[in-house]
Amino acid sequence: MGILSRKATCNSHGQDSSYFLGWEEYDKNPYDEILNPKGIIQMGLAENQLCFDLLERWLEENPDAAGFKRDGKSIFRELALFQDYNGLPAFKKALAEFMSEIRGNRVTFNPDHIVLTAGATSANETLMFCLAEPGDAFLLPTPYYPGFDRDLKWRTGIEIVPIHCSSSNGFRITESALLEAYQSAQSRDLKVKGVLVTNPSNPLGTTITTQELNLLLQFIASKNLHLISDEIYSGTVFRNPGFVSVMEILNQNYKHNHQIRKQVHIVYSLSKDLGLPGFRVGAIYSNDDVVVAAATKMSSFGLVSSQTQYLLSAMLSDKKFTKNYIKENQKRLEKRQKMLVRGLQKAGIKCHKGNAGLFCWVDMRHLLGANTFESEMELWRKIVFEVRLNVSPGQSCHCSEPGWFRVCFANMSEATLDLAMQRLKAFVVYSTVATSPTTTTTTNHLPTKRKNMVKWVFRLSFNDRVVNHTNDNLG
Repeated sequence: MGILSRKATCNSHGQDSSYFLGWEEYDKNPYDEILNPKGIIQMGLAENQLCFDLLERWLEENPDAAGFKRDGKSIFRELALFQDYNGLPAFKKALAEFMSEIRGNRVTFNPDHIVLTAGATSANETLMFCLAEPGDAFLLPTPYYPGFDRDLKWRTGIEIVPIHCSSSNGFRITESALLEAYQSAQSRDLKVKGVLVTNPSNPLGTTITTQELNLLLQFIASKNLHLISDEIYSGTVFRNPGFVSVMEILNQNYKHNHQIRKQVHIVYSLSKDLGLPGFRVGAIYSNDDVVVAAATKMSSFGLVSSQTQYLLSAMLSDKKFTKNYIKENQKRLEKRQKMLVRGLQKAGIKCHKGNAGLFCWVDMRHLLGANTFESEMELWRKIVFEVRLNVSPGQSCHCSEPGWFRVCFANMSEATLDLAMQRLKAFVVYSTVATSPTTTTTTNHLPTKRKNMVKWVFRLSFNDRVVNHTNDNLG
């Protein structure tokens, strides 16, 4: 151990978070409709698998792009050789136009201000290296994506200070919450370098309001801070109010304030909007030439392959395809989100009202034994091990209120989502009956051991599915 670095032997990666532990349990017992029908259903992974058919059809119709050809002639050798880490100009142009299209062409992006990275994870970390020193702090509104504890902190040494938001106002960012977080950092002798937000929010599944964006820009102007707007879910907004990028507010209110414009940076990727996390395509957009230059140099540690850039430059340059894809993707996301919300409602569970993203922020406070995070973790363990659904507890998202969970809906089939809802409904029924005061005299007749409870849940969920399937056929 003595000959290894502290980085190699430390435990600050965040892998011990319940967010990642749920994934580990899923990997041990993954659900499969045929091979493992009683396995754990993965509802903790924000993947967009709803429009693969559109992508596959485009590939079939454009064999030259998929086969690395130009005008019918192979360019394999050209793409296989070393490429400058600035990226292919054609791809950066196509990506900039796609980003504008998602925002209704209300803003434009200069390809020269784009830095390509191996996904949004790399983009966010690179910005931390560019904007802060080890020991400096960034303020993040809660709840926030659990992976930020790894992405922003592990290698950079920066600290995250939470901006505590409350369910009482829909988890909106307020001036008092911003000031409280800033003062908290100062009391810990931390130098605050900026604020990072996700818009739309992960895990809330909501867009940030124009009022909040104005507040954030006023705040960073008054404190001379940076603002990072992670907009990787910008193309998933399926319901009003629509998405407003921080770039729109900059153009409206800070058009000639070059200093503030240099302090705002956008992170984007094709992992969520296009459903291509395995392609590892991310981007930083900044109006600060020094940040762009430094981030470009750092990008050599995590480049996007030339083959990927070539393929996607052709796809994103096909305006007929992108127009149809954006529209159809949002339509399918809304349908699937409604399916999840209805399923939860049948189980007596409410959701935070969302209009974007690949997940819902689910309120299970009424299922807690006590209003504590210990009780939340106890409920989470039951949902993972007994109901066999991997969901993300609010504690992993640093929510200040116990009982909230992030539940994903776009990474599975409708049949699998339906099964997940039947399981959850059966669990709620069991929990309600088992704890009801009117049944205390007969509780010894109920399944009390964990093994029997699992059987109870699976039996009820199976019966419920049979009834629903019969009713569907009758209808």
